[in-house]
Amino acid sequence: MSDDTIHESRRSRSRQGLATYLRRIARALGRGEPIPVDEGGTVTVDPAATGDVEVELERADGTVHFEVEMEWPDEAAAVDEDASASKATFELYADSADEYRWRLRHDNGNIVADGGEGYADKRDARSGIESVQRNAPGAHVVDVSRDEEPPEQGGSDATFELFRDNADEYRWRLRHENGNIISDSGQGYASKQKAKQGLESVKSNAPGAAVEEPDE
Repeated sequence: MSDDTIHESRRSRSRQGLATYLRRIARALGRGEPIPVDEGGTVTVDPAATGDVEVELERADGTVHFEVEMEWPDEAAAVDEDASASKATFELYADSADEYRWRLRHDNGNIVADGGEGYADKRDARSGIESVQRNAPGAHVVDVSRDEEPPEQGGSDATFELFRDNADEYRWRLRHENGNIISDSGQGYASKQKAKQGLESVKSNAPGAAVEEPDE
């Protein structure tokens, strides 16, 4: 049987971005779940319990190559080229003030996150969505009421902050390292556990969520 390339992609990533991508793979392996191959998780492979791993580090033509290759028998690895990577959708819309906003709506109808502000330019709203898709999966979670600080290593360029509002409800916000809040829960929760479940939904669903414009 001839070789069949199912998916191939190449892009530059920061250290944090690379750590996030590898962490998603490691988490899926640890849980026995299908491994996301592409950034959005629309291509996955569900490997066998054991397989061969080849690690190669070489220097050639002025470039250092660090390659990790995993192999399983074809019949023991289920490949899904049309995986349902996300159970949510980003909705990009214009509000009553004619500003552009976004919200992340779960398939069950619940809004699990929003941008928290309006943008004069639709492109800025889209950039906000892309920032959440890029940073949410690997973001550390800290409880600001306990003065917790995110670890110095790993993570992404943003941090999930858990806090209690004036109504004594738990909320979360995703704060970029530049200080900007790029997403928030949009609602309060009766318990910290519920707030954590909400942000975990964003972590898992934001990367592969499609962007729709309901008014168009």
